[in-house]
Amino acid sequence: MFARKVAARLKPNSLMEFVDLVESKILPWLRKQEGFRDLITLAAPDGSEVATISFWDHKGNAQAYNADGYPEALNILGEILDGAPYVKTFDVVRSTFHRFPLAQPPKAEDLVEETGSAQLDYRPNETSV
Repeated sequence: MFARKVAARLKPNSLMEFVDLVESKILPWLRKQEGFRDLITLAAPDGSEVATISFWDHKGNAQAYNADGYPEALNILGEILDGAPYVKTFDVVRSTFHRFPLAQPPKAEDLVEETGSAQLDYRPNETSV
């Protein structure tokens, strides 16, 4: 399983409009995309920042959305965003909510951030379960 986290600042008093646009325009389209599994939307208590975490069955399907659908989502939300969103991708290595088989944790060389210059340094805890 693969996850995309998108974090953004909102213009003042835009949280409800953001939620409405995600529910009415973006989520219905996402549900039709191959490999899409779930979307979690988070908001700061004051409504100034939001984050979405989308879950995908495979990295390739998330990348296809990033190339084809994400620009359209930005267009839909453009009027209420206060600056460019920050995007980061992750391999899902454990979830109590999503049930799926995991063969092995990803290798460090597979965990390179593709949307920016930062690299993720993955060092599993030898004693963890």
